[in-house]
Amino acid sequence: MSKPVMNVALVCGPDCDMEVQAIRSTLEYFGARVFAYWIGRPNDLIDILSGKDLYPNTDMIVLCFHGDEGRLIMPELDESVYETGEPKGDFGPEEIRRFANLAEKTVIGNGCSLGERETAQAFLDSGCEVYIGPDDYPDGNDALMFVLRFFYDLIQNKRSVKEAFQNAKSLDTGMDMYQLYEKEQQSIG
Repeated sequence: MSKPVMNVALVCGPDCDMEVQAIRSTLEYFGARVFAYWIGRPNDLIDILSGKDLYPNTDMIVLCFHGDEGRLIMPELDESVYETGEPKGDFGPEEIRRFANLAEKTVIGNGCSLGERETAQAFLDSGCEVYIGPDDYPDGNDALMFVLRFFYDLIQNKRSVKEAFQNAKSLDTGMDMYQLYEKEQQSIG
């Protein structure tokens, strides 16, 4: 493999493995180095969000999760399985602010409602340069195609994040719900 064009962290939440496999294969075909992280418990996600278990020089993070009301849906574990101090339940803005340290990263929250303003602001508060996500409930095929088109333009056509975002959003009216937020807390809908 020649030098990769970028390093991408692909984070797989519960029941999102098919999406992750499709994205991973495509991004590797485009020339990206992809690191897949399989989330089985809250501490797995905390280690990614905090940067503790994030591969050095990661350029982009794609969170493949189901979402609801701006929260990443987490696996439900038996009470006896949780480690001391490990949070229970889904991850919303409060948990993101508590654990995330993603300085200068671009993050895509590619699950339902993960582009709500409060969730996006929590990621920006953690140091993200750019946060992208849908502020409504996209069809699964739309979510997959948004990410693929975004990375196609970013890698193949050497477009900026904003240009790649606009092109991915223009694929279909179902993409209108995707929002881009920058450190300045502006939405470029």
